[in-house]
Amino acid sequence: MKKNTASHPTTRLLIADSETEANLFWATKFLVPDPVLFVEHKKKRYLILNDLEVDRGKKEAQVEKVISYSELEKKLTRQNNSKPKQMEVLSYFLKKLGAREITVPTNFPLAYALDLKKHKFQLHAKPDPFYEERMIKTEAEKKAIKQSLKFTSQAIQKAYQVLKASKIKGNKIIYQGIPLTSERLRSVINLHLMEHNCIGKNTIVAGGNQAVDPHCRGDGLLKPHQTIVMDVFPKSMDSQYYADMTRTVVKGKASDKIRRLWNSVKVAQETAIKKVRAGINGEEIHRGILEYFEKQGYPSGKKNGRMQGFFHGTGHGLGLDIHEAPRISKSNQILHEGNVVTVEPGLYYYGIGGVRIEDVVYVKKNGCEVLSHCPKILEIP
Repeated sequence: MKKNTASHPTTRLLIADSETEANLFWATKFLVPDPVLFVEHKKKRYLILNDLEVDRGKKEAQVEKVISYSELEKKLTRQNNSKPKQMEVLSYFLKKLGAREITVPTNFPLAYALDLKKHKFQLHAKPDPFYEERMIKTEAEKKAIKQSLKFTSQAIQKAYQVLKASKIKGNKIIYQGIPLTSERLRSVINLHLMEHNCIGKNTIVAGGNQAVDPHCRGDGLLKPHQTIVMDVFPKSMDSQYYADMTRTVVKGKASDKIRRLWNSVKVAQETAIKKVRAGINGEEIHRGILEYFEKQGYPSGKKNGRMQGFFHGTGHGLGLDIHEAPRISKSNQILHEGNVVTVEPGLYYYGIGGVRIEDVVYVKKNGCEVLSHCPKILEIP
C-alpha cells in the first residue's frame, strides 16, 4: 500500500462503522454500528449495506446511491456458481465503476488491503485529514458544536455548585455529609451531560498533584486549597459533534503560588485567543505562550525526573472527532477561516498543582469567535 501525500485518485474507499469513523459519518450522515462499504467515485458516493440496514440507509443516508450487498452477492454467485467473499463483492463493484486506483485512510485494515491488491487494485494511503473539507465547518456544524459546548458549560457550573455547597473540614471537602471525591464530582458532570444526550467519556476531575499529569482522570479525595482541573469533552448523541472545555478551581483559599500560576495561564489563554485569525501559523501562537511563560518565570522541561511547565500543544481542531486538524502547536500548521479549534494553555508543577483553561473558538478572517462560555473562577469559598 503506497503512502501518497500529493495528489490522490478520485476513488475513495472506507470500510468502517460510522459510530467510530468520523469520515464515514461526515460523508454519509448515516449512523451505523457495524462496518459497511463506502465508495466515492468521481464525486458520487455509494453505500453498500446488508439487508439489516439497506432500507434505513435508503431513507437516511445522504449519498447518491444505496446498494444492497446481498443483491451484488447474488449476481456474483450466479456468475461463479459459488458464494463470494466480501472483498470479491467489493472488487466486482469497483470494477463496474471503472476504478483501479483507490485512496484509503492510513488506518485502513491490512487484511482488506492485501485482498484488494490480489484483485489488481492499487491503494494509496492518505494521511489525515482524509477529507480536507472537514476542517472548514459549516454554519450547521458550528451550531452543533455550540450546542454541545452549552451543555458542557452547564455541567461544569453544576460542579461549581457542588463545590460551593460543600464545607471544608480539616483536609477534606465535605458534600452532603460525605467527603467529596473526583469520582463523585465527575458523576455530577457526566449525569448532567447524559440528561442532555451527551456522553462524557473519560471526563477529567483531577486535584492537586494528580493534575500535574494533564490526562490523569483523577481519583480519590479532593482536598481544599488545591487546584482542581475539570476537563470536559463530551460527544452529542444528537449531532455527533464534540465539545471541549477546561476550568481550574480551588475550593477554599488559593496560595500565592497557585494564584500567580492561574493568573498567568488565564492571561496566556486570553492573549492567544486574540491572536487567532485566518492565515496565522499555529506554531506562532504556541511559541508566544511558551515565551510568555518563560518571562513569567515558568520554564518547561524535565525536572526531578518528570515533565513540568507547559509541555503540550496549545490547541487542536474539534468536530466529529475530539482531536482533528489543524493543530496549534509546534507542528507548523496554518489556520483557515472556518476552522474550529481549542485554545488550552496550561502550567503544571509538582507540589503546586496543575492549571489549565480551555475554550473553543471559530476562526474568522480578522480574528475569531469564542464559542464556549463558562465563568473562569479561581476560588470557590
